[in-house]
Amino acid sequence: MRHCKALSALTMALLLAACGGEQDATVLLVGPDPKLPEPQRGLLPSMNIADPASWGDRTPTVPEGYSITAIAKDLQIPRQTLVLPNGDILVAEGRGGNAPKLKPKDVIAGYIKAQGTTSVKGGNRLTLLRDADGDGTYELQTVFADNLNAPYGLAYHDGNLYVANQDSLVRFDYQDGQTEASGPPVKVTDLPSAINHHWTKAMTVSPDGRFLYVGIGSNSNITERGMEAEVDRAMIWQIDAETGAHKPYATGLRNPTALDMQPGSDQLWAVVNERDELGPHLVPDYLTSVREGAFYGWPYSYWGQNVDDRVRPQNPDLVAAAIKPDYALGAHVAALGLDFSSPVMGPQFAEGAFVGMHGSWNREQPAGYKVVFVPFSNGRPSGEPVDFVTGFQTDGKTMGRPVGVTVDPQGALIVADDLANIVWRVTRTP
Repeated sequence: MRHCKALSALTMALLLAACGGEQDATVLLVGPDPKLPEPQRGLLPSMNIADPASWGDRTPTVPEGYSITAIAKDLQIPRQTLVLPNGDILVAEGRGGNAPKLKPKDVIAGYIKAQGTTSVKGGNRLTLLRDADGDGTYELQTVFADNLNAPYGLAYHDGNLYVANQDSLVRFDYQDGQTEASGPPVKVTDLPSAINHHWTKAMTVSPDGRFLYVGIGSNSNITERGMEAEVDRAMIWQIDAETGAHKPYATGLRNPTALDMQPGSDQLWAVVNERDELGPHLVPDYLTSVREGAFYGWPYSYWGQNVDDRVRPQNPDLVAAAIKPDYALGAHVAALGLDFSSPVMGPQFAEGAFVGMHGSWNREQPAGYKVVFVPFSNGRPSGEPVDFVTGFQTDGKTMGRPVGVTVDPQGALIVADDLANIVWRVTRTP
């Protein structure tokens, strides 16, 4: 009987979502000055299951003049990658989060989202990939460290390998050529992990190695659990790498899922997943430079001073101070990867940032499910995003979902696919 009731609830939810419809559903709000539509509120958001399918003998699509190969398979939920100084690649694998569902719609949404993810158990480990002879085939695939807790963010500086688990930031000693950790990690500091609605802890390191920056997502969509559950959340921490002392670097970022330092400027950038349930075209996820001490709106407003009247009580002073992000990526694309490019990726993609888009679940017409390149000019985003790796979803089936993206100095883009449990490598063809 319970099974039948669950199916009835799910069927009703899907019907309600379908009845809502999406007008002009192909529109994606992108760029530095998107024209935001009016919010659309309803009983439930539109929902669309990302129906998984095998790649078989297919591969993702890349631009002419580039090729793509799978350099690692049978992983256990690869999230982010890191290229080490000797060219080895580390892959963080895991699945985190333990937030209880608040409302029936959360149960329904959770069920739908789960249908579009892998059934593989998260590895809670780092896997090392090595191409010893430089021929593009990574003949070594071995566990570098295990017994971690949903590792996600990775960073390296001067013999120190940092890993952001869902509950703590830890450090390994590292020497070039190591294929496994020489001992257990040392804890640098605890990270907020109670409830852990948004569990991923993105990370990057300052060029001088003094500070680590960790993105900590909110514990709700718009404070449904109360502001007490949001203490130390929806922000980026600046952490002293030596002592573990930390402070808020920037706040009001609902879910900063990837961080990177812009080469040559020491400027921190982030991609951020914005709030849900305001319609298929709100609110755009975004790419932005991150100013120290700045407030970016969540939960009181979005895209600058656009007030979210669902949040009570409001805070007009913070809304007035809210910073507008630099570049809209489109609503619900679920940007989870960010890395700045370099000339090794070819003239067309030499200056700008690659962004991995995991893909939507809450709109009838899917958005994301690809890797895009955001061109930069004079250090700022300029122009529309360019599709770089596509074909993850086609004919109603989803073969893969990109997460982390990493530019390899040897001339490749490394893409973690956490649905197919594959790491892809995109290179220029000779």
